[in-house]
Amino acid sequence: MILVLILGALVGGVLGLTGAGGGILAVPALVFGLGWSVAQAAPTALLAVTASALFGAVEGHWRGLVRYRAATVIAIVGAGATPLGLRVAHVLPARWLLVLFALTMLGVAIRLLRHQWVRSAHKPLCRINAETGRLHWTPASALCLAGIGALTGFLTGLLGVGGGFVIVPALSRLTDMTMHGIVATSLMVITLVGSGAVLASVIHGHLLPLYVAMPFLAATAVGMILGRLSAHRFSHKHLQRLFAGVLVIVASSMFIRAL
Repeated sequence: MILVLILGALVGGVLGLTGAGGGILAVPALVFGLGWSVAQAAPTALLAVTASALFGAVEGHWRGLVRYRAATVIAIVGAGATPLGLRVAHVLPARWLLVLFALTMLGVAIRLLRHQWVRSAHKPLCRINAETGRLHWTPASALCLAGIGALTGFLTGLLGVGGGFVIVPALSRLTDMTMHGIVATSLMVITLVGSGAVLASVIHGHLLPLYVAMPFLAATAVGMILGRLSAHRFSHKHLQRLFAGVLVIVASSMFIRAL
């Protein structure tokens, strides 16, 4: 049980600091820590990450950082794509899911190490209106946000991840929102999409082992709060590099486990 609490706190801390990475680390934490398969770990990890993201989203709301309309568009499309991911997850063998998860982690790490989460020099498609302080909506910006939602929802259903590792870099490159606003908006989307995914998972017959899920959830929530409170003390670039290194190590371990 102590191991479950430690793993949950670490996952929550990463989610709070970066707005991403909680789910993509929660599943490996349960796979290696408890010996579960990806399919077994995904619902519990998603429940913990979703509940913890709620704390961060509330904190972002209190600070006026959440872009509600953007989060709503991403979440609605994401919720529609989640069942497709769940169906694919039921069909794929456990080993293939493990390999796919590891490949996803490596892909995220490569993007981080190549600094592709840094803003593009080109004019962003989704821009903040200087007069209103809100996003300026166009067909192109709406389509971009919908595409982010579709990919986020599919991966949420397939791998049990929150999707922040998709949302944060995408919003960073496609909008001129502040990084604090991007993280807060990402946490709101994770809360909305994750809630739907947990419900869909239960409907599909995946029972949550509450004796593990509840302590893991509580520890993740505590880690999230501590991460959000200390986020301003760290350089975002250094956090990205550290996170990328952790992803490479964990992904390599998952490849070895799959083989």
